[in-house]
Amino acid sequence: MPSLITQVKSKLFIHSSRKSLHALDGAYASLLHGRSLDFEDLRKYEYGDQVRDIDWRATARLGTPLVKRHRAQRMHTVMFVVDTGRSMSALARDERSKKELAILAAGVLGVLALRHGDDFTLVYGDSAGVRRRAPGRSEGALEHALRTVDRAIDDSTAPSDRDALLSYVTRTISRRMIVVVITDEAPITPETERVLRRLRVQHDVLWLTLRDAEPVLDHTTGTIRSDVDSMWEVPDFVQGDLDIVRELTAQTEADAVRLAEVLKRMEISHGVLADQDDAVSQLLQLLNRRSHARL
Repeated sequence: MPSLITQVKSKLFIHSSRKSLHALDGAYASLLHGRSLDFEDLRKYEYGDQVRDIDWRATARLGTPLVKRHRAQRMHTVMFVVDTGRSMSALARDERSKKELAILAAGVLGVLALRHGDDFTLVYGDSAGVRRRAPGRSEGALEHALRTVDRAIDDSTAPSDRDALLSYVTRTISRRMIVVVITDEAPITPETERVLRRLRVQHDVLWLTLRDAEPVLDHTTGTIRSDVDSMWEVPDFVQGDLDIVRELTAQTEADAVRLAEVLKRMEISHGVLADQDDAVSQLLQLLNRRSHARL
């Protein structure tokens, strides 16, 4: 099996310019690394660095923008909480694998964590059970974590249980971590809200929603579409029915608005990923929103 990290890195470089990679790297550093008063050194300004880090006196003296670097007070642990129920074996909005989009999201943030010397760990599962991998800080450990997600989704015959995943974290993880929840568009429940309130107190939380493929398209198609949970096949005669499309779209948007409102109220950062080609830019936007909110 080809290296999943290699695939993640190739997509990073294929779908990102060097400038946007600097920006993503800078947004991660600004967001996740603690600031101390221990000055370390100066370096040239790069796209994506925070304006507040510019040393204006040194910049004026040398005639080129310079930023101050401080020694981080501590290392962080990024915990990926990944829904690996059978719904994750379905298609994403771009009509490509939702599993691959989940692996790409975790892989990109995992690579950034490694570049900044942070640990990462993985919690994953479905209604049949929740499991956790030990923390790691190497590309080999990240590769194993991504392969674990890949196999877990392929092998799952049980429905997703997002509430069980979140509850597991609140019950078993006491040390404060940066928790990245990777899940799909399933509507949140009152139990989800209850557990999230507790999770938010204990940890710093990012929520990534993977958008599902449309069950009914706005055009006719010769292929049979089916729901991976119920195995119900969508009748081919409804494809291209604009009334049904509008009704389903309205329901999906209502669920999305409710989720966004809940997460905003709890001050949980939220990103929506629909397309593998745009995933890196969407992650950059999420990290930038968080870092700017802390100015």
